[in-house]
Amino acid sequence: MKSFILFNFSAESKINQWNIVDDVVMGGRSQGRFMLSKEGHGVFYGDVSLENNGGFSSVRHDFQVMDPSGFTKFVLKVKGDGKAYQFRAKARSNDYYSYIGEFTTSGEWQEIEIPFNTMYPAFRGRTLNQSNFSGNRLDEIAFLIGNKRNESFRLEIDQIEMQ
Repeated sequence: MKSFILFNFSAESKINQWNIVDDVVMGGRSQGRFMLSKEGHGVFYGDVSLENNGGFSSVRHDFQVMDPSGFTKFVLKVKGDGKAYQFRAKARSNDYYSYIGEFTTSGEWQEIEIPFNTMYPAFRGRTLNQSNFSGNRLDEIAFLIGNKRNESFRLEIDQIEMQ
């Protein structure tokens, strides 16, 4: 099976192209953070607050535009806290919407498969009336938590690949 590693975290990983985007851009009070663990995993953690119409935190990674057309799915190796998250992809980083694949973590290391054709387009929590992710172009990936509740969260990321 053909695969391509988008990001493989290690103790030497450079994480300066991973950026936090929280609801503070709209006046909210959520606070996400991103770091490398001593084991070399990416760690997205923080607190989601519903205060001031808030309710989400995300970490995004921009990279050179790529053509993922030879692949059909994302495969995530993650360890979460039992909460639900979204994996997001953008064909163009300046698109206002993202394509979303939802997953729930178990508290253990998991390999989560998200087929491209199941990733639906959405903007600010609203599903858009257009086609699901075509997999013809990829410019940005992200993880987001926004479960409509005040909560702390922690998601460890080992690897993100396409198959």
